[in-house]
Amino acid sequence: MTHTVSAHPYFGIFFLLILTVVSFYGVLILQRFVSRKMARLDTEKLKMSIYECGPRVNKQPNSISIQFFLIALLFILFDVEIIFMFPWAVSFKLLGWFGFVEMILFILLLAIGFAYAWKKGALEWHSIK
Repeated sequence: MTHTVSAHPYFGIFFLLILTVVSFYGVLILQRFVSRKMARLDTEKLKMSIYECGPRVNKQPNSISIQFFLIALLFILFDVEIIFMFPWAVSFKLLGWFGFVEMILFILLLAIGFAYAWKKGALEWHSIK
């Protein structure tokens, strides 16, 4: 009796993998074909419009100030920096003077960034006109 290719121990798994991939794509193509044949081709204006709650949307110029995004960016920046202080506070005694000096340098860098943003006028609210 001779050994065939199907005698390999992983042949069944490989065959099932190929069968699964082929059947998946076959069902996918069949599903797309059937859904396109069954779909109604008449389109209504209301059906094709964008759905939003509330009144109909009027086209108007964007009047949102960029200041909102700048304040949000600064908030996220300083909020994430504050998160780094919690592990330091938990292990304050373990870190000793080295940890204290490192945190002072970290806070100094934060203060420099804050002063720079303040000097550039990032925290001043400009009126929309």
